[in-house]
Amino acid sequence: MDIFSIFTLCGGLAFFLFGMHVMSQSLEKLAGGKLETTLRKMTSNPFKSLGLGAGITVAVQSSSAVTVMLVGLVNSGIMALDQTVGVIMGSNIGTTLTAWILSMAGIESDNIFISLLKPENFSPVIALIGIALFMLSKKKKRQDVGMIMLGFSVLMYGMELMKNAVAPLAEMESFQNLLVAFNNPIVSVLFGAVFTGVIQSSAASVGILQALSMTGSITYRAAIPIIMGQNIGTCVTALISSIGVNRNAKRVTAIHMSFNIIGTVICLVVFYGLDALLHFSFVNRAINPVEIAFVHSIFNIVTTVILLPFSNLLVKLAKRIIPDGKDKQGEDKSVWLDERLLSSPPLAASQCRQKAKGMAKISKTALIDALSVTLNYDKSLADKVEEAEQKLDTLEDNLATYMLKLSQESLTEEDSNTVSELLHTIGDFERIGDHAINIVTISKEMNESGLEFSEDAKADFVTLFAAITEISELAVNAYNKNDLSLASKVEPLEEVIDKLTAKIKHKHIERMQKGLCKPELGVHISNLLIYIERISDHYSNVAVIIIQTAHAKLYKHDYLNELRAERSEQFIENYNAYKHKYRLAEDK
Repeated sequence: MDIFSIFTLCGGLAFFLFGMHVMSQSLEKLAGGKLETTLRKMTSNPFKSLGLGAGITVAVQSSSAVTVMLVGLVNSGIMALDQTVGVIMGSNIGTTLTAWILSMAGIESDNIFISLLKPENFSPVIALIGIALFMLSKKKKRQDVGMIMLGFSVLMYGMELMKNAVAPLAEMESFQNLLVAFNNPIVSVLFGAVFTGVIQSSAASVGILQALSMTGSITYRAAIPIIMGQNIGTCVTALISSIGVNRNAKRVTAIHMSFNIIGTVICLVVFYGLDALLHFSFVNRAINPVEIAFVHSIFNIVTTVILLPFSNLLVKLAKRIIPDGKDKQGEDKSVWLDERLLSSPPLAASQCRQKAKGMAKISKTALIDALSVTLNYDKSLADKVEEAEQKLDTLEDNLATYMLKLSQESLTEEDSNTVSELLHTIGDFERIGDHAINIVTISKEMNESGLEFSEDAKADFVTLFAAITEISELAVNAYNKNDLSLASKVEPLEEVIDKLTAKIKHKHIERMQKGLCKPELGVHISNLLIYIERISDHYSNVAVIIIQTAHAKLYKHDYLNELRAERSEQFIENYNAYKHKYRLAEDK
């Protein structure tokens, strides 16, 4: 084996890792929001978590990527620590699929159909189809499929290069002497862990082991503990990602490492204990790529079967390894969206939507509390509105910054539309909070000045407040459920509110002229009506964005003008229903 073989081996590893990265990233894009939907189905049922963990890892072809996602989700408070145990176990099983695919490199047959299963024979065809889909198709999903095929072909080409590079090792006496060291299981485990930790890919390290096995020099005795060590080494990526996160997120990595280390210890003791008693005949026999894939799968399945019933104990062990700090027992769990989730744009975009839904609920609660304060001043309730407004400000600022970073990632068209929609709507929710504070300020000034609404004015505002409360409920429910039928009812009600505010203002002027209302109330009522109307406009904006996104309309104001100009039967029916429902006293 000369220097050029070493170059070829390194180049093959580079192709392998690059192909794995491209394939994993494209698979994740193709999964889109389904990945997040799957993760949100986590329950206390460990078997469901196990299946979902395996499924997600098969989808993204990287157990390390799944663990990093879990660290980010736990750090953000989106997932509970105990929900991650089954997912971690499932991801270890799911990642064995790669080894089975790579094992096809060792297929030898004169049968043309069996020969087609060899990567060197089918990879060029897959690459050709992949590049055709990527370059000729205009649909993003087909382009992603093309990139998956290209990534897979590059990965398999890298495997082929590594196989050819290590072929001369079979005849090297020094290599044979080196293999003697791997008869020591501790050395083999450490080698597998360190090597996998350095390249940060268990799939790549297993692939190199499979390539070496094709020289006929790797025995079961050497391969089995190396495979176990590779599972420990793959935890390095999660270990690095846990730097700077909260204690609970660090415990995800602790669970992952504990699972693999405990599994390795148990399996080593059982295997070598049985070997000492039964003297297995196969341990000194050469292992092939298919058998490596089989051992890899058996190790992860057996470890999962043994440790799954003790999931709670793994959580307790992680808490022992990383205990609560003396001064941080009440550590804040409401962490902002973790930047680790940016590596999975569909998941990050979906979690941004969840945060935006939270803003929608906070804005509605702040508005309703502000309206209550106006009719019956309550300082504690006024303080709650102020706290909500500050929270909305912080959420809007952090979420907008996070989404600007997300927009720089490689997004699908759907995720790009989601980010654009959210950037518009979170501004509306933040402004509603500002107007809620303005309403509270008016109420406070009136309370301090001893000013009160007349009975007629109070009756008018009760009607107006009922209308603005309903529009907030319509818009927020439409937003959180993405319900077009609810969204379509917002604009008719917004027009009714506009007419109500105009009429209430006109009535107040008439009362002042008759001396039935104090002039000092004029400014307060005028400002209150302005804020109510603006809040109504913001909720209208939210509803319009929901509708225009569904109909692929690009310009909000153009679409709003179209909506008003069309005056469909449904629009008119809703408008008349709200007009009748929210009539002032003298109109009834």
